[in-house]
Amino acid sequence: MWKTIRVIILLAILLIVGVNAWRDMNQDWSKPIVVLLHPINADGQATTSRYIQQISSNDVIEIQNYLQTESKEFRDQPIAFHFRLGRELTTLPPKTPDQSSALQSILWSLKFRFYAWKQHKGGDGSPSVTLYLNFYDPQIHKTLKHSTALERGRIGIVNLFASRKQSGSNTVVLTHELLHTFGAKDKYDRVTGQPIYPLGYANPEQKPLYPQQRAEIMGGYIPVSQTKSKIPNNLHDTMMSRLTAQEIGWVK
Repeated sequence: MWKTIRVIILLAILLIVGVNAWRDMNQDWSKPIVVLLHPINADGQATTSRYIQQISSNDVIEIQNYLQTESKEFRDQPIAFHFRLGRELTTLPPKTPDQSSALQSILWSLKFRFYAWKQHKGGDGSPSVTLYLNFYDPQIHKTLKHSTALERGRIGIVNLFASRKQSGSNTVVLTHELLHTFGAKDKYDRVTGQPIYPLGYANPEQKPLYPQQRAEIMGGYIPVSQTKSKIPNNLHDTMMSRLTAQEIGWVK
């Protein structure tokens, strides 16, 4: 009797996990997308804290408009994105391993999912995506570790600078990671950081090829030569390629 009950419970859990995984891999773009953003003072600085207190939903309007505009290029109806600023969190998400094996990556993924589960409150609702925004004072941290996001679970850690001067580049990083949660793939070389030709170029047919004027959003950078690239100042310096649109399911 109890063995049968345990088997039924296990099968139910597996079914729920399977359904959720299928949903994560097959986004219904006809429905509005709700993105929940949780700011975090990642370096404990007073300057970072003051910056977080000034953040409002207006700071992500550019991302919302960008995604809706880009979606018009590939779909008959633009996709409705809604960004919500959640409460500030005091617990940092688990750090991504610098050099990880497959096992370490799996363990980190499980830790991150558990962290997200613990942070979720009833008032958060049921967002399509939850991103945890780690903010750092740029006067202390000149460079930041790579951000990361998971498609299964629709969660991500985004490392950003606590500075109005870098708010434009912050929106590029945030949008890049958000698209990862829908299945978009990186289009830059992880060793050199250079966008991969032609996948990571906004205009691979341009002649002469360099300098490019914009970045492909998943290429991350604007190529100015075969070996050099620069960070986009804002989302206006980027575009989405048809391949990225296919990866996230905007086109067949």
